[in-house]
Amino acid sequence: MLFFLMPKYHRIFEYLTVRVGAAAVMAFLLTVLLGPIFIRWLKRMQVRQVIRDDGPESHLEKQGTPTMGGLLMMLGVLLPSLLWADLTVPYVQVTLAVFVVFGAIGFIDDYLKIRNRDSKGFRGTIKFVLEAAVIFAVVIYIVVFDTGYTTYLSIPFWKEYAAVDLGWIYPLFAVAVIVGAANAVNLTDGLDGLAIAPLIICAITYLIFSYISGRIDWSGYLLIPYIKGAGEVGIVCAAMAGAGLGFLWFNAYPAQVFMGDVGSLSFGGMLGTVAVVTKHELVLALAGGLFVMEALSVILQVGCFKLSGKRIFRMAPIHHHFELKGWAEPKVIVRFWILSIIFSMLALGTLKIR
Repeated sequence: MLFFLMPKYHRIFEYLTVRVGAAAVMAFLLTVLLGPIFIRWLKRMQVRQVIRDDGPESHLEKQGTPTMGGLLMMLGVLLPSLLWADLTVPYVQVTLAVFVVFGAIGFIDDYLKIRNRDSKGFRGTIKFVLEAAVIFAVVIYIVVFDTGYTTYLSIPFWKEYAAVDLGWIYPLFAVAVIVGAANAVNLTDGLDGLAIAPLIICAITYLIFSYISGRIDWSGYLLIPYIKGAGEVGIVCAAMAGAGLGFLWFNAYPAQVFMGDVGSLSFGGMLGTVAVVTKHELVLALAGGLFVMEALSVILQVGCFKLSGKRIFRMAPIHHHFELKGWAEPKVIVRFWILSIIFSMLALGTLKIR
């Protein structure tokens, strides 16, 4: 909105970098300033975390901590994005659409769990069908209505970025990327601040990818796909990083509030969508390596138990395994943050190793 108004008064607001910075700062301030008010409201409304008794015993003391803090993060992303981004760009539209829909799914999931302690939330099949339908529609929209977007798969480390044309399979591939990202973040969100910091790091990483992909000169030099308008998605990434940083202020150990599924699904889905619209889908597995590690630990644990009746880890996701080995929760969190930084640095390295 301000994108269309501000240039009339000052040309500095025409610059993408200025709007990126403004979105990040606004998102951070909104989240930090509204945080205490929002947490008090959650307590008054009895929106409290239900701790399952099949987890580590040390987590029982977290019982009653306010949850669904993802609603605050969503506000911190949506308002700056709507104010500072060019809303006529299809990639901004679809990214925010997935963000809102996945947030709504997460909200219903949280609500069902809070209302009924024994409920596991949304049925997995229904959740997957809803998520897949939204993503499929989004991909069809940008492929059909944006002639500059292709179904080619960008492969890291290859000189020719348009190496494989997935054709009609591409929408299914995009569904796997975005749904996988959303649920991997959801699995990671098990310790105070464990998921939000890697989300901030990934958002900054994809802010860089978005900015470069939206510049025909830089993308050509680095041999990555040029996506007209992708730079505007960087504003959404900046808002995501700012809102995440503001939320970490309250979510750091010991947490005053949890993000809930409304936060993990919305942020994870948006991250996957940004990876798809910038044609850096496979790089997400590297940038979000921590999320991949957490999801794989669950898959391996369940698969091994069904096949042999034995467990690989003491508990999955893998952060619980290290807790049960005697690592203090802050140690697990900080070391996993370090891994996330390393993964993102490796992902950025793919820009030059071609």
